[in-house]
Amino acid sequence: MEDSSLHPAHTEVFDFLVIGAGPTGLACAIEAQKSGFRTVLVEKGCLCNSLFHYPAHMTFFTTSELLEIGGIPFPSVNAKPTRNEALEYYRQVAAFYKLDVRQYHRVEKVTGADGNFTVHTVDRFGRAGAMHARKLAIATGYYDLPNWMGVPGENLSKVRHYYNDPHPYYGLDIAVIGGKNSAAIAALELWRHGARVTLIHRGAELHRHVKYWIKPDIENRIKAGEIKAYFETRVAEITPDTLVLETPAGREILNNDFVFAMTGYHPDFSFLEKLGVRFAGEDRLPECNAETLESNVPGIYLAGVIVAGSRTNEIFIENGRFHGRQIAAALESSRTAQARIQSNPVH
Repeated sequence: MEDSSLHPAHTEVFDFLVIGAGPTGLACAIEAQKSGFRTVLVEKGCLCNSLFHYPAHMTFFTTSELLEIGGIPFPSVNAKPTRNEALEYYRQVAAFYKLDVRQYHRVEKVTGADGNFTVHTVDRFGRAGAMHARKLAIATGYYDLPNWMGVPGENLSKVRHYYNDPHPYYGLDIAVIGGKNSAAIAALELWRHGARVTLIHRGAELHRHVKYWIKPDIENRIKAGEIKAYFETRVAEITPDTLVLETPAGREILNNDFVFAMTGYHPDFSFLEKLGVRFAGEDRLPECNAETLESNVPGIYLAGVIVAGSRTNEIFIENGRFHGRQIAAALESSRTAQARIQSNPVH
């Protein structure tokens, strides 16, 4: 354990601090807590902030058993659970384990080194704070940082990178940009709730990974002319009232009220770089021990989708939830090694 005398009496000292309180971050905290480490989670939004910002009526593509953490069963009345069921489940798990979750605290920077990190935070009122921890885990996911298209007008208030609910768009001209599951689901829901929907995708057809029960639905709506679709097309400009497209047939201008740019998301590489984490290759894979998940920075562990860099389609809740066990085992090994050194000092 760290010597608390290194810090003023009013500061908090933890064995293990997890940045990010999504399902993977919760799993990391649970496993560390089970191993006897004093643990805290720091989250810039609410508990499971990314899940909260998923579409309100979303259904997972997987079964509830594959979303379980901490050995707590996830009951669901459906074959595949809904967003609301998942939020309820993770709240109950956090309560069961009495997890210390500091919500609405953004981590601005981390100073110090292995065994003596200082995590500098700012709350929603701009007040600065600091917490101290021997070890850190970064489980920040990627959903908070959308991939921008880089076109004029993308910063207009009518452009959304997140789809939540179809009701506000009834009777309006809506463009959905993208060709994967999120774009297909948004287009279908918006159309079914009375919006005039246009789907725009730079590829020649919908992505091959669109789920098998969604793909024929969206394709049939396009064939029937109920949803207009432009393939091999890119958005050239967004204006308050229109959308300018570059299509195989030339430039087209569409009437448009709102744009849903479902262009994907990426991890916060700049934050990781500030911590000293190194990356390799085009996919920006972080340097990380495959067994312990410790990064090239001693004492800083990586968990969840950020382990895969830009390849955000490789790690989900289903496999990221096991990262907590790997990190807890590494923490125990480190503790054992430290105890051995302290019991056998070199003279």
